Amino acid sequence: MDKERIFSEVGEKEVTRAIVSQFAKEFEEYVESDVLIIGGGPSGLMTGRSLASDGYKVLIIEQNNYLGGGFWLGGYLMNKVTLRAPAQVILDELGIPYSEASTGLYVADGPHACSKLIAAACDAGVKFANMTRFDDVVLREGNRIAGVVVNWTPIMALPKEITCVDPIALEAKLVIDSTGHDASVVKKLEERGLVETSGFGAMWVERSEDLIVEHTGEVHPGLIVVGMAVSTTYGLPRMGPTFGAMLLSGQKGAEIAREKLVGS
Repeated sequence: MDKERIFSEVGEKEVTRAIVSQFAKEFEEYVESDVLIIGGGPSGLMTGRSLASDGYKVLIIEQNNYLGGGFWLGGYLMNKVTLRAPAQVILDELGIPYSEASTGLYVADGPHACSKLIAAACDAGVKFANMTRFDDVVLREGNRIAGVVVNWTPIMALPKEITCVDPIALEAKLVIDSTGHDASVVKKLEERGLVETSGFGAMWVERSEDLIVEHTGEVHPGLIVVGMAVSTTYGLPRMGPTFGAMLLSGQKGAEIAREKLVGS
């Protein structure tokens, strides 16, 4: 006599069909979005969460198989993240536990903080394309950015003679570069002679965080830059292993995007 089953009678073909059909349905829907965010680190997640909470259609493109960037690890692989006041307000908002290390300096566990932020973005309605690499921009009249060109990340690891895999394009009303110090989208525009970057400067925490939030904004029609990509774009000091400016920059980027979307 068969033992009583614990799980439903579902086999391999049903599992595969469920994955393929649901992925295809969602991906087709997000071929056109309100906002495409390139980079799923803390600034990108903050921007996405804020915009999706307002009902905007947001897709985050992430080249790795995980989200959160350096927010998972903190400084020197020690899994502690620091934030300077007033960024602890965001920790309170997300329900992330933290302690005060010294006046105005707060410490949280990286995995806890990162997972809470990812969950908040998901709960707000943000969708993700992992293992997807930014390749190029889509340009329209006046060189306005109207989307991005992407491909699977693993394609880059294949020998050139067998990598004839054409990328695809995704359209959006706005694109946000949150790719960290790489500033990948901005750098692509620089290759095309549309902008000029300075590269990030040496570390200076006290100055860098204020400057990054201050300079967060539209760097080219259709493109907003947030987080560490701001420092590369404008030649600002790097901030090192503290994350307040990344979160506040993401928040400001969402505010600017919202103004652009309402006016479009």
